[in-house]
Amino acid sequence: RGGGGFVPPPRAVLPALCATQITSWGIVYYAFPVLLSRITTDTGWSTNAVTAAFSLALLVSAVAGIPIGRMLDRRGPHLVMTGGSILAVLAILAVAAAPSLPVFFAAWAAAGVAMAATFYQPAFAALTRWWGTDRVRALTVVTLAGGLASTVFAPLTAVLAEHLSWRATYAVLAVILAAITIPAHALALRAPWPPAPPAAPASDDGIPVGRSRPFVLLAVAFTLSGFAVYAVVIGLVPLLQERGASTTAAAWALGLGGAGQTLGRTLYAGLASRTSVTTRTTTLIALGGATTAALALAPGPIPLLVLVAVLAGVVRGNLTLLQATAVTDRWGTAHYGRLSALLGAPAHLAAALAPWAGAALAGSLGGYDGLFGVLAGLSGVAACVGLAADRALRRDAARSGGAWFRHH
Repeated sequence: RGGGGFVPPPRAVLPALCATQITSWGIVYYAFPVLLSRITTDTGWSTNAVTAAFSLALLVSAVAGIPIGRMLDRRGPHLVMTGGSILAVLAILAVAAAPSLPVFFAAWAAAGVAMAATFYQPAFAALTRWWGTDRVRALTVVTLAGGLASTVFAPLTAVLAEHLSWRATYAVLAVILAAITIPAHALALRAPWPPAPPAAPASDDGIPVGRSRPFVLLAVAFTLSGFAVYAVVIGLVPLLQERGASTTAAAWALGLGGAGQTLGRTLYAGLASRTSVTTRTTTLIALGGATTAALALAPGPIPLLVLVAVLAGVVRGNLTLLQATAVTDRWGTAHYGRLSALLGAPAHLAAALAPWAGAALAGSLGGYDGLFGVLAGLSGVAACVGLAADRALRRDAARSGGAWFRHH
């Protein structure tokens, strides 16, 4: 890539990031819901308080992702992800040892910084710069691996918790986290960080991209869509129970939706090669709203609702990669880490608030069918805002004769 011709990406990076995304997500994120009831029973802390500590980690992660994105652009992922892995291990050990609720909160706040330095965002930045034009394939592989995190670590955590206390379980998981992620990031990410390709840091009227109208509109679109998507995931089981499904059937629907998500990620590369960025952005967000509306309106039977839940999962899988490629599709790779973190931060904040807000809205709207109707409407608004964002970007590029206008 660049004047020196094609430079193949480092061979060890992709398998290393697959392993570390499975492990980091599995232990730092997915172990928590498995251990939640044991934590509250052992400590006497309320479920709301313990869940709030975990939500704090998600909020901290969204905010910390912005300065971490700048570091990734300048220096690459080696020090960021290795340091983040060390911090993640220390944070999980602190969670395990927390003698009081304030210490528990502080430990999860530290885990939030570790999430920002080890989860998808830095991995996407690494793959985007190293893989260049082949980045969609690499991003797809890593997100497919990341989708296995709950499959691997939720059962493992449950097995450990049957024989150990929740504190000892977290301690064992911290050892696994250290053994896999620290050496993988330290050894596999040492390759030279390619120089950023040249790109205009400002829009046509001189406003930095991160504060330009198209960027802000796109961030609003992803925030509305992200809130709807996460609220649907959290609300799916109670919605199906309202329709008469058993807890087991509702849980299967949720699990099959996760399988649909994995399927959706395998389809994204083909979709990206056959559609414009505007078409797939608007279509995928709108399809998210359509599946949500179907869940809100269809009274049954349960197998039909399960099928719609799977289709909703397929759309979610595509939306993950849509957001991962949103910056490069519009503004190139030069400032990917910073711009992608800025674009994703409000969506991550919305996702952290979605469980509480969704439950509150369901109560005030008379049930989860009403909630899903509102969420479908939010997705529709998000699709319109996304379309407006790309139209604004097209107008800016047309005025300056920009490449985006010519190629999209």
